[in-house]
Amino acid sequence: QIQLAESGGGLVQAGGSLRLSCVASGLNFRNYHIGWFRQVPGKEREFVATSARPGSGGRAYYSEFAEGRFTISRDNSKKSVFLQMNGLNVEDTAVYYCASSMVALSAIRQTEQYRNWGQGTQVTVSS
Repeated sequence: QIQLAESGGGLVQAGGSLRLSCVASGLNFRNYHIGWFRQVPGKEREFVATSARPGSGGRAYYSEFAEGRFTISRDNSKKSVFLQMNGLNVEDTAVYYCASSMVALSAIRQTEQYRNWGQGTQVTVSS
């Protein structure tokens, strides 16, 4: 059974930083893309960033709002993916989820292509 567990959320002031962690179990980690998504009440869950699996090049993919502020990294030996978030603003307040996928790279940003999800971690940015 594939399980993903996020941690690292919390309350931070605008301009601050947080580092989220996602630990996976029950899967051959190197075979999966691991992505971060976020959701606020009343809105669709949206793509933040993904670390592609090594066999697909191992690249990082970002949403427009994450590019330049967030950095995704991956430690295959620990079955973990991290999201370093800098320059946070109030609009970044959301529940952040990690998820796994084996989708083709052309669809790697599509939320619906991710099948297994963690429970989420709350990130709150105060002004």
